[in-house]
Amino acid sequence: MSTRYPFTAVVGMDDLRLALLLNAVSPAVGGVLVRGEKGTAKSTAVRALADLLPEVPVVAGCRFSCDPGAPDPGCPDGPHETAPAAARPARMVELPVGASEDRLVGALDIERALSEGVKAFEPGLLADAHRGILYVDEVNLLHDHLIDLLLDAAAMGSSYVEREGVSVRHAARFLLVGTMNPEEGELRPQLLDRFGLTVEVAASREPEQRVEVVRRRLAYDDDPAAFAARWAGEESALRERIVAARALLSDVVLGDAALLQIAATCAAFEVDGMRADIVMARTATALAAWAGRTEVTSEDVRQAALLALPHRRRRNPFDAPGLDEDRLDETLEQFKGEDKGDDDPDPGPDGGPGGGPGGGVPPQGEGPEEGAPRDAGTDEAPAPAPGGGGAGERSAVKAAEPFRTKMLSVPGLGEGAAGRRSRARTEHGRTTGAVRPRGALTKLHLAATVHAAAPHQKARGRTGPGLVVRRDDLRQATREGREGNLVLFAVDASGSMAARQRMSAVKGAVLSLLLDAYQRRDKVGLVTFRGRDAEVALPPTSSVDAAAARLEQLPTGGRTPLSAGLLKAHDVLRVERLRDPSRRPLLVVVTDGRATGGGADPVALAARAARLHASEGTAAVVVDCETGPVRLGLAGDLARELGGTAVTLDELRADSIAGLVRNVQAEHATRRAA
Repeated sequence: MSTRYPFTAVVGMDDLRLALLLNAVSPAVGGVLVRGEKGTAKSTAVRALADLLPEVPVVAGCRFSCDPGAPDPGCPDGPHETAPAAARPARMVELPVGASEDRLVGALDIERALSEGVKAFEPGLLADAHRGILYVDEVNLLHDHLIDLLLDAAAMGSSYVEREGVSVRHAARFLLVGTMNPEEGELRPQLLDRFGLTVEVAASREPEQRVEVVRRRLAYDDDPAAFAARWAGEESALRERIVAARALLSDVVLGDAALLQIAATCAAFEVDGMRADIVMARTATALAAWAGRTEVTSEDVRQAALLALPHRRRRNPFDAPGLDEDRLDETLEQFKGEDKGDDDPDPGPDGGPGGGPGGGVPPQGEGPEEGAPRDAGTDEAPAPAPGGGGAGERSAVKAAEPFRTKMLSVPGLGEGAAGRRSRARTEHGRTTGAVRPRGALTKLHLAATVHAAAPHQKARGRTGPGLVVRRDDLRQATREGREGNLVLFAVDASGSMAARQRMSAVKGAVLSLLLDAYQRRDKVGLVTFRGRDAEVALPPTSSVDAAAARLEQLPTGGRTPLSAGLLKAHDVLRVERLRDPSRRPLLVVVTDGRATGGGADPVALAARAARLHASEGTAAVVVDCETGPVRLGLAGDLARELGGTAVTLDELRADSIAGLVRNVQAEHATRRAA
């Protein structure tokens, strides 16, 4: 077994270390979601925590890690009344992003269950993680149905596996830790709420601290065992402190004054439901135990709020998680009672509350960085011009208020990643038929299996009530659900689009479609064109908030290289088809249809580029941004060349989207049939 990087050797990241340690003290806190940019040692810190946890007493030979002091009466390996006890290190189980449902929850041997009536069960990762840590790297990229199963098990403390009326239940209590890079997409708000705490991590901007990070990492890579030995004393002390805090936890008193502050804080920040109140109470109690106290103080409540509330404040995917600390302090002061404990405890040797690491404030991320472009009318400088816009460039304008849209979908039946947009063959959804399984059976079609086995019962010598089932009789259910698509926006940012009211409306429309893409689990991309060329403002990604940020900063000006924009979009789609051939694209071109740059005959070049998309069967929509009493109808001509449909900005309002979808589907289906 390789030597893990020591937890105490991690430089900085006080809030992350504190959140992990609080969950180690009290797993009831509900786990940790770690958000941060790549390369910030998120995974290193999480993996290092496992070595700090005390050994776990288990029933010898039990695959489900039953506690010998209180064995699970429903354990599939039970009963355990006379089984000997043993001890093993706490496990850290990693759930891969591409794991199957059976790998997560376990699998039943359906053939033996039908023919012999035996519950032959192979445990999954949830059973392995019982009484340990379950770690999900890139949790935002995990399929939705796996996240649902995972969080249900975490909430109930048990896992249920059911296949055609045959079910198995086993205990599954674990410390859930997820890490994610927000640039690659967000979790749904209801899933964010299921994580007890969240922390934001970022690489230090202090040269001295960065030097120390590199120095320690190089020393570890040169000799992991020797490096770990250098930190053995600190690791042992921290391990003992966790044990002591666990023992003290049951003696900690959460007084009425502290409980009132918790409730008032959650109400002041308008968090949904009651889970935030409960998590804050458990976190504040764990903070007191970690500090060696038996009374929860106002400072414990404040730190609990900073860890438990930021991710529950998001109202849409474009909101940055964070908390207004001034408002928090005002609320705590307003509802401050007579604390019996010390409101300003000794920070201890590590700088955190009560001597624990951490205690700092999570990064808020509520405003733009210095030098970032802002809305028109401010004194901030505009973003640099893509494609050499040059003279005539106008600064970025603010997007109009987004509106609710109805579903845009790609025609036909796909086989892409699970999502909520277009029809597709998926592992989950309504059953549409049955086929012979190509590999391991995952979704049994019971009626088809019985129908296949029934004619052979006499020849197989059946004498009892059980059905004699062979491998060749088994049938896999085929299902139809929804897939996520790639929605690629090609946005005209030329001078003809520069009127502030028009560009504001354009951005509002695109922002609305981005919000819809987030809800339907799509990938999105953004191509912009103006001046002399086009650029990929955002390569295809699951992070729609990144696309919204690029859109907000988009200035306008210059000529209209429409052909360059379409060709750049074609290049993006060509690469994505090679990278992810099962994900079907929808091209949304936002333009007034003018073509004034890109060659000697820009109109003809744009038409040729559009026909290139049509020849490959790409579903397309042109959002016509032309305004004024006299309309040239150029966007409509472009839509016909693309084999798609055109819609004006006014028609993009919610009630008009349904007609747009029908037109896209009808015209695309007609062209395919032709």
